[in-house]
Amino acid sequence: MSIDNHPNTGRFLQGRLRHAMADREKDLVEGLIVRTEELRGEQLLLKRGDFCEFSTILIEGLMLRTIHENGQRSIVGYQVAGDFVDLHAFALKRLDHDLMVIGNVTVGYVPHERLREIMEAEPHLARIFWFSTLLDAAIHREWIMKSQQLRSMGRLAHLFAELWYRLRMVELGNSSGFQTPLNQIHLGEMCGMSTVHVNRCLRDLREAGIVEFRRGRITVLDAEKLKECARFEPSYLYGEGGLSVGHALDKGTGETVPVRRAG
Repeated sequence: MSIDNHPNTGRFLQGRLRHAMADREKDLVEGLIVRTEELRGEQLLLKRGDFCEFSTILIEGLMLRTIHENGQRSIVGYQVAGDFVDLHAFALKRLDHDLMVIGNVTVGYVPHERLREIMEAEPHLARIFWFSTLLDAAIHREWIMKSQQLRSMGRLAHLFAELWYRLRMVELGNSSGFQTPLNQIHLGEMCGMSTVHVNRCLRDLREAGIVEFRRGRITVLDAEKLKECARFEPSYLYGEGGLSVGHALDKGTGETVPVRRAG
């Protein structure tokens, strides 16, 4: 699928900061990918601790960040199409978690040497990459807060609301919901619940007229009820609201941007 005339990277920062990239910069990002690969089913892409000389951009599909401890797996994050999944591996070289693909996935590989060359030659684009990495951190902070604030049903609702919102930012999903490769086991590992508890919460969400989960399809029955149940306020995703960057990182627009100064 051709997105923005950039078939592999057209969804990168779509709905957030893509407008701040010049056409030349978009072309440079597209040219970073040296190889693409289609993957099927649930499989390991990058193992915790493996030395990494490339970073991965997710072109199509869904990926999971997982940690195994005491014989149990926890899903500590997920990525959607357009995400530069492990851009931070450029600095870390070894990740503290596994990267898993799930369902039908297409990924693109970017050698770290190419990233280094681009970041040294293109400081504005380097800042855009930095924004992308810090965005993941903002999402993790929201997850931590919501896991402390919400009961089980609310945590599950928040997962659905966030995933729905993120997919719509990259022109996937629609107003009625979206399709995923997730099952109830995945939902439990994401929300810290047993499969039995997940099943009960899904029933409660359906009976409350909020959302329905059936064979990976999430159907949003009432968007306002979903946001209320999840206490979902999307500004932390930096697409809209008070945290939106707007035109602050635009290059060469000639627009005056207010600057907050110390003191």
